[in-house]
Amino acid sequence: MIVSKVLLNDLITNHIKQDNGLNEVLEFTLNAMMARERELHLEEADSNKGNGYRPGKVYGHGKLLELRIPRDRNGEFYPKVLALLRSQQAETDKLVSALYGQGLTQSQVGEVFERLYGRHYSSSQIGRMIDWMREDVAMWNSRALEVEYPVIFIDALWVNVRRDSVKKEAFYVVLGVKEDRTREVLAISHQPTESATGWEMVLEELTQRGLQCARLIVADGLSGLEDAVAKVYPSADFQRCVTHLKRRLLARVRSEDKAELAEDLKHVFATDGQKDSPEKGWTRWQVMCEKWGAKYKRFFEFKNAPLYRPCFSYLKYDYRIRSMIYTTNWIERLNKDFRRVLKARNSMPDEQSVITLMGHVAMNKSAYTRKVPKLNYEKKLFIQSSHEKNY
Repeated sequence: MIVSKVLLNDLITNHIKQDNGLNEVLEFTLNAMMARERELHLEEADSNKGNGYRPGKVYGHGKLLELRIPRDRNGEFYPKVLALLRSQQAETDKLVSALYGQGLTQSQVGEVFERLYGRHYSSSQIGRMIDWMREDVAMWNSRALEVEYPVIFIDALWVNVRRDSVKKEAFYVVLGVKEDRTREVLAISHQPTESATGWEMVLEELTQRGLQCARLIVADGLSGLEDAVAKVYPSADFQRCVTHLKRRLLARVRSEDKAELAEDLKHVFATDGQKDSPEKGWTRWQVMCEKWGAKYKRFFEFKNAPLYRPCFSYLKYDYRIRSMIYTTNWIERLNKDFRRVLKARNSMPDEQSVITLMGHVAMNKSAYTRKVPKLNYEKKLFIQSSHEKNY
């Protein structure tokens, strides 16, 4: 029976009006195109034959289309129309992931797609479309690292995660500065709480991925962290974040004393003295603690506490880079980018969802590909780059 174009048009139009009619027409059409494509392929290959069908799925009008993909005995045939559909689907998945990675929830991404394409995508469908993003981040987060990094910054970000209840959990972030003076997020890891033992485990994982030498590690004031770092990278210098320390000290005095203490701290943690040294900085610290101990007794306890000696490691290095290595400000700025993406969600369903979002942000930090000026002044840290000119 030969069907005229007019009759065929009427049949298709009437069928589309039914529930799920458009998807059924798409399935019929695609299956027929692939079957005919196999026929043409087999006509050119006398020794080859058809070998049934295999199931396949692609996205249609808001729903998955169930396809029958033709096979051949020799395994040579692959439908061109299917390759085209998958190419388009890959581009759609990338768009979904880009929107999701900018802070939109899965339901919000579905609403955007409905406005753009006039069809509804459920949260579960959007979730399937960003599977490639999860896989991409997982591969990135386990990639091989360089053998040496001159400077490494470490810090933890706290994010609400839903389990039996919603609670904040720690996500360990490691930012490295490479020999060529560009930056790179080395790892994003998760443990419910932050501890020195947890950081030791994270650093051990870095060694398994190839990182054997870190020359300077900058971190906050977590108790026991210096010892944990020394176990994994015994030759690395350790710098406690000066900014964190200043905040804690300012919180210990009255409002009317904060300005004066801030000025004293600025003097103690000076960065511009070309002949300055950790010993001189420690002496300034002790003098300051004596002064403020007369009014706030707790400062006497700080005077000789070994905990604060690593706050002056930065004074071993060239004065022109000290302001960049005596604080975790770089990683704090990165954490702000993470929070911006996460803030649209009151809580996350699991740790993998958090790592996927944070990893997507980290992988797309274009600013990290630019060389940081002045770092090559420091020959002890940036050995290979020390001969380069600054710009």
